[in-house]
Amino acid sequence: MFSRILVVCTGNICRSPVAEAMLRRALPGKQLSSAGLGALVGQGVEPTARELAEADGLDVTDHQARQLTREMLAQADLILVMSTGQRRAVGELAPEALGKTMLLGKWLPGEPDIPDPYRKSREAFEHVHQMLTEATREWAVKL
Repeated sequence: MFSRILVVCTGNICRSPVAEAMLRRALPGKQLSSAGLGALVGQGVEPTARELAEADGLDVTDHQARQLTREMLAQADLILVMSTGQRRAVGELAPEALGKTMLLGKWLPGEPDIPDPYRKSREAFEHVHQMLTEATREWAVKL
C-alpha cells in the first residue's frame, strides 16, 4: 500500500536521513527517501547523528541533503515529518499532500514532535536517536 515513503525534517542532515536508514532496514522492498524543508543541500549526515547511526549498524555514508520539492511530495505514498509545524509547512507547499503527511512520532507516548538536535549537545542527539528508533519501530509494525 505504502511503497514510496518520504521522511522530512528541516536540514536533512540529522533526523530524516537517520530515520530513512532505520526504515530502510525495517522495511525491505519499500522505496525510502528523505529531504529537508530548509535543506543544507549536498551535506552529509551531521557527525554526531552519523556516529550514533553507525553504532546502530546503519549506513548513512552516501547521504546528501536534498531540498524538499512538490514533485517529491507528489511521488510519495506516505510522508513522515518530525513536527506539527513541518506538517503545516508541507501543507503550504502542497495542500494535496497533507492527507498523506503524518508525524513520525505519531505512535510515541506523550509529545509526538521529535525535536531538532542540530547544534545541541550529544545528549540531545542521543535522546532524538532513541525517539527515532522507537518511532520507526512503531511505523514498521503498522506498515
